[in-house]
Amino acid sequence: MPARATDARRAAVLGKPIAHSLSPVLHRAAYAELGFDWSYDRFEVDEAGLAGFFAGLGPEWAGLSLTMPLKRAVMPLLDEVSETAASVDAVNTVVFTEDGRKVGDNTDIPGMVAALREHGIEEVESAAILGAGATASSALAALARICPGEVVVYVRSAARAAEMREWGERLDVDVRTADWADAAEALRAPLVIATTPAGTADALATAVPERPTTLFDVLYDPWPTELAARWSMFGGAVVGGLDLLVHQAVLQVERMTGRTPAPLEAMRRAGERALAAR
Repeated sequence: MPARATDARRAAVLGKPIAHSLSPVLHRAAYAELGFDWSYDRFEVDEAGLAGFFAGLGPEWAGLSLTMPLKRAVMPLLDEVSETAASVDAVNTVVFTEDGRKVGDNTDIPGMVAALREHGIEEVESAAILGAGATASSALAALARICPGEVVVYVRSAARAAEMREWGERLDVDVRTADWADAAEALRAPLVIATTPAGTADALATAVPERPTTLFDVLYDPWPTELAARWSMFGGAVVGGLDLLVHQAVLQVERMTGRTPAPLEAMRRAGERALAAR
């Protein structure tokens, strides 16, 4: 049942570290636009403290957003996990139902698809992923929905390569792994998804081709990254981390409040203002 604007409910984002999170800015902007008297906070919680945090929650709680390192650790605490979240063993959204059940979901994956769709990317024949961390597995799951061809993942270690091939089998994606030393080759793919930490892909900026296609760089602070700036300079399309953050937050707001559609543009503007102020 959709929440009423007069219901005073609570939500929050958990993780460690958490001070950098833009989630409060985005969710509060949505509540203001919807006319909801809700609060949204941030709490620094690690894996050891997660069960205790859950135990202290009352009936006023509507939901939680989760970031690292909690996306997998939360799963044993839940009553139900969506197919999307189960596909990558990662929950970034918990909704508390009226009957007291805790339901886990993953909005990162459909958020990636929605961000790409907003930039006109409905389907690609093949793709490349830079990096092999947790975000890379979500990128693979997103590509499972839009890419029928090969996905080449550029990694630094044999162990990570094996993990990504296993994810490919699990998600039914045709995955080939390649050494990070050859990562410049990734930039010629129809779609490049950069999932590496800040600074890792900077050296690739000089290898951007003269006619780049589409880059999805999941970072949003600092922005633009050197790779994204060079990509734009050469006329390529760029999807940024704020696009992903906003689209996954929109889906979280819809699940927690029961109101559809969530106010995408108001949330985006709030995120842009917050980043500009940093």
